[in-house]
Amino acid sequence: MDRRRWALVLSALVLGRPGWATSDTDNADENQPPGYNVPEAVLQQSMARRFPLRYPVPGLLNLDVQVPRLRLLPEQNRLAADMEVLAAGPALNRSHRGNFDLDFALRYEPRDRTIRAHQLRLNRLRFPTLQPGVVDMLNTYAPLIGQQFLQEVVLHQLSPKDLAMADALNMQPGSITVTTQGLRIGLVLKPL
Repeated sequence: MDRRRWALVLSALVLGRPGWATSDTDNADENQPPGYNVPEAVLQQSMARRFPLRYPVPGLLNLDVQVPRLRLLPEQNRLAADMEVLAAGPALNRSHRGNFDLDFALRYEPRDRTIRAHQLRLNRLRFPTLQPGVVDMLNTYAPLIGQQFLQEVVLHQLSPKDLAMADALNMQPGSITVTTQGLRIGLVLKPL
C-alpha cells in the first residue's frame, strides 16, 4: 500500500471513525490490519428488523419463526440463536408453540454488502404440547429440514457509509471473526 493510503488509514484511526478499529478490546494486537467491528447489540437490532419469518412445508405445516435471541460463540467462531416458533397446519390437530436453537458460521456477500448466516446446524426442537414421540421424530429430521429451509439468512447489512473508508483504500471485507463483543470484519485488498 502506498504512503497516501497508509496516511488515510492512520488518519481514520486517529479520528476514531465509529466502527473502525485496529484491534478488538479483548484481543489487542498491534499488528492486526484495519477492520470493522459490529457490536452484538447492532446484530440483534438488525435481526429484529428481518423477523418474524414463515417457513412453509407444503401440505403439512407452516413454521412461524419469531425474532431470534443471538449468542456469541467466539471459541467456535460461530453465532447461536434461540428462536420461538409457532407450528400449525394440516399435519397438526392444532397450533403448537415451541422453540429451537441453532448455530451457524458467517460469510460476507459483496453483491449486497450483507453478512449472512450459513452452515446452519439445527440443534434441538422443543414443543411441550406435542407427544414425546412426535418431538423425537421432529428432532430426528430437524437437521435435514434445517438444511433445506434455513439455508442462508441475512444477519446484517453494511451501508455504503460503513464501507466508504475501505472503498477509498481499495479494500473490502474479508474474514469475519466472532469475538466476545460482536463481530470483527477484517479487510483485504480488492482483487485487480
